[in-house]
Amino acid sequence: MARKKIITGLDIGSSSVKVLITKKDAKKNVIEAVLTTKEESDGIRKGTVVSVEKISDVLKNVFSKVSQDLGRPINSVYVNLSGSHIFSSCSHGLVSVSRADRKISEEDIQRVLQAARAINLPSNKEIFDILPKEFIIDGERGIREPIGLEGVRLETEVLALGGFSPYLKNTRQAILNSDLEILDLVPSALAAARSSLTEKQKELGVALVDIGAGVTNLAVFEEGSLIHLAVIPIGSDNITSDIAVGLYTDIDSAERIKIKYGSCVFSGRDIKKKVVIEEEEPLIFSQKFLTKIIAIRVSEIFEQINEELKKISKEKRLPAGVILIGGGAKLPKIVKLAKKKFCLPCFLGKPQGITGIERDLSWATACGLVLLGADLEEKEQGFGFGKKLGSKIKKIFRIFIP
Repeated sequence: MARKKIITGLDIGSSSVKVLITKKDAKKNVIEAVLTTKEESDGIRKGTVVSVEKISDVLKNVFSKVSQDLGRPINSVYVNLSGSHIFSSCSHGLVSVSRADRKISEEDIQRVLQAARAINLPSNKEIFDILPKEFIIDGERGIREPIGLEGVRLETEVLALGGFSPYLKNTRQAILNSDLEILDLVPSALAAARSSLTEKQKELGVALVDIGAGVTNLAVFEEGSLIHLAVIPIGSDNITSDIAVGLYTDIDSAERIKIKYGSCVFSGRDIKKKVVIEEEEPLIFSQKFLTKIIAIRVSEIFEQINEELKKISKEKRLPAGVILIGGGAKLPKIVKLAKKKFCLPCFLGKPQGITGIERDLSWATACGLVLLGADLEEKEQGFGFGKKLGSKIKKIFRIFIP
C-alpha cells in the first residue's frame, strides 16, 4: 500500500482561520484533500496578529476539533504571513569566487546571498528571506544556475522580503503557543501564486491580486521570478463598512446585502431592493446606489495596486495580466471593473493541484501552502538521508528560484 504523508496548510486571515489537511500519495504523485475547516478569527487586525492569546485560543480550538475528526493529532503546519507591515526591497550582492579552479560552489552561492541580505533597516524591522532574481558572473547577466560555472566575480540581484519584527514574532509565538510546529512561514501572495498561477504566466509577466477581508496582497512575477511584493491595508471588510455607512444599517446586515446583491458594475434598470432586518423596519435601497458604493472602494484597491505597479514600471505592461483571487474577488463583475482600471487582461484565479477540494477563490492561500510544503519536502528528500531541512534550501521561498 502506498505511503501517504499528511501536509497541513494554515491560513490565518483577518476574518477567518482556514485549515486544509491533505494526504500526498507518493506512488500516484497526487495530493488529496482530507479535511477542510474554517473558523472565525480573533486577535487579527488587517492581517496582522495583534493579540497572541486570542488567536492562540482560536487555533487550539480549531486543531482540537480537527484532531478529533481525523482521529490523529496534527503537530506541524505551513503558515501564511500577511499584514501591511510586510515589504519587499531589491538588493545586490557581490563576492569573489573562492575556489582555485574558479568553479562556483554552493558555498559561493550562500556567501553572495548573505552579502545581498545586508540591507540597512530600522532596528524593529527584519529581513526574513531573499529571493534571487538572477546571478551575474564576471558581468554576464541572466544566469539562473551558476553552480559549476567558472568565474572570478559572482554577483546576484535579489528581492528581499521583510517585516515589522514584533508582528513577525507575534505570528510565530501564537502558533507555537498552540502546540504546533512551524514548518515554514510564507507570505500569503506567494502561497496563493503557487496554486493559482502557471509557469507560463510567471514567465510572461503577471500580477496576482489576493483580496482578503482586511488586506489585499500583491505579487508580481516576470521571467519566472518574483519581482515585487506588497500588502495594501484595504480589503473586503472595508466594502462592508462602506455599505453599513451608506445604507444606515448594521455590519451583519451590510455583509448579507453585499453577498446577495453586491456588484462592481451597474447595468440595466435601477431596481429598489427590500431587506428584512430583525426588530427594525425593512431596509429599502437602490441597486444602483449599492453598486456605486462597492465600485468606489474596489476602484480604490485597484488604484493602489496600480501605484505599486508604477514603482516597478509595470503598469499596463504585464502580458499575462492580472489574476484575482481571495474572498473579495467573488464580487460579481469585478473582472470587468479590473479590466477598466488596469487596462490589462484580467481573470479570476482557479486554485489547482489538490484533488477533492472545491476551487474556491478564498482557499487559494491554503492550497498554495500545501503545494509549497509538498514541493519542499520532495526537494529535501532528493538531498538524501540525513540531510536536515535547510541544509541546501534554507527556506521554502527557494522554490521560487527559477
